[in-house]
Amino acid sequence: MEFETGDKAVYPGHGVGVITEIQALEIEGISATVYVLKILDNGMTIRVPLNNAGALGMRRVMSAEQANKAFEVLRDWDVPADKQTWNRRFRQYTNQLHTGDPIEVSKVLRDLSLLRKNKTLSFGERKMYDKAHTLLTQEIAVTRDTDETNVAKQIEDIFASVQKEPTKKRRSRKKKADEPAKETPT
Repeated sequence: MEFETGDKAVYPGHGVGVITEIQALEIEGISATVYVLKILDNGMTIRVPLNNAGALGMRRVMSAEQANKAFEVLRDWDVPADKQTWNRRFRQYTNQLHTGDPIEVSKVLRDLSLLRKNKTLSFGERKMYDKAHTLLTQEIAVTRDTDETNVAKQIEDIFASVQKEPTKKRRSRKKKADEPAKETPT
């Protein structure tokens, strides 16, 4: 996959960036040509070797069809509850985010939002939620050529439309007046 100066590309875990230049470098006697990618979110500059860009996960911005699929994933709340321990869940979500696949990022965001409806997220989970939200919002905004705040509102509207499942009422341990007391053997 080849890019030109001015193209937008996604680098896994960092989000959307613009290729500011294609640069020839020599490092310790070895020549390399790199894409200079400036990340939109934070201004970070990343140099990605041309011959290794695909293997590192650098890709074009998602298509409109992929953006629609990402929204479908966010709306699909009929997934089983994740019963893993927090550290295994954290590791799984980290791996999903680092794939750079927008559908995987959508799954992480949806799953953490589901978890957030039922319990308070840990510090690490909140940071991961924010990271997934930022990555997805930014890329969809670029794809749809709209403002990030509009996309963020759409995502939050999806999450707000899903009502928290009612909690089961605890059974009362009080004995009914007409229920005979059980005898215990002596």
